[in-house]
Amino acid sequence: MSRDSVYDPPMTVNPRAVERAEAGPADAPTARPSGPAAAVVLAAGLASFTLGLLSVLTAASASVSDALTLSDRVGDLSGLTTAATIVFFAAWALLTVLWGHTNPPLVRVAAVAAVLIGLGLLGTFPPFFNLFG
Repeated sequence: MSRDSVYDPPMTVNPRAVERAEAGPADAPTARPSGPAAAVVLAAGLASFTLGLLSVLTAASASVSDALTLSDRVGDLSGLTTAATIVFFAAWALLTVLWGHTNPPLVRVAAVAAVLIGLGLLGTFPPFFNLFG
């Protein structure tokens, strides 16, 4: 068997004639909505902000730190990451339901997510959250 016969099988039908005969408005490619993608981006921003906010709150308040301590070996970090994970999945699910078939402005969503991620990073920066503790 030659290599050409495997990679280029002989054509028995003219593909252009088939495309012209079958192509119609119903076969036109449709764009997928960008809502689910925007939902996961914004959910990541909300989770990052939650992590930063809770980091500041645990440094500022011993009662918040005690409330977020799910494991004594890990300390309040166990509750911080668990809460941020819950916020991520809850926001992702809710926003996917709300934006599932829509096209929200991706530039705005990405800008809001970038600001939230920046604030979340600031909140987890030790010199910053130690100002409150």
